[in-house]
Amino acid sequence: MITIIISEDHQSLIDGIKLSLEFEEDITVVGEANDGDELIQLVRKKRPQIVITDIRMPKCDGISATRIIKSEFPEIKIIAFSMFDQSEAVQQMKEAGASGYIMKNSPLRKLIEAIRAVLSNETFFDDAIAVKDELTKENILLSTREKTILRLIGEGKTSNEIAEELFISKSTVDTHRKNILKKMNLYGKTDLIRFAVERKYDF
Repeated sequence: MITIIISEDHQSLIDGIKLSLEFEEDITVVGEANDGDELIQLVRKKRPQIVITDIRMPKCDGISATRIIKSEFPEIKIIAFSMFDQSEAVQQMKEAGASGYIMKNSPLRKLIEAIRAVLSNETFFDDAIAVKDELTKENILLSTREKTILRLIGEGKTSNEIAEELFISKSTVDTHRKNILKKMNLYGKTDLIRFAVERKYDF
């Protein structure tokens, strides 16, 4: 029997996956988690063969959780189940140790294919993912410091918190924010925060 843990902060999606897997006689879901911390603790307790995890989750994201799980249990196979199709998000999960990556808008049969593939020590990456080797617009336009600040904005940090974390002044952070707005053709604080959150795993 193939044992699986599903981690996703939307319970309805977990329920949908479980319903689909019920038709597979050799697959059983032994646990479910709604955030990364809960996932890690559940894996330590249940020791499943496969973990299916979202990337963006509360407390501990799927990338960090994958890294921790693989360091403790290298034999466990991990499949990302995400809405992010950016090459950087895929690359981060691969580097963390994931063996598969499936888009949430793909048919659930692909997830089942991925489960069987990774169990056979193969990799399975959704063909809907447009992996780009060329530089993205953000990589061309934004400096390393600007990308760092954009990432921290996406994590919900204020200018004061960013300044403290990066050991720079708040006015320097504000200057970087203005430069990002100009380079990305964004209009104000709300636009910047939305952009940063949407692109959180794309840089």
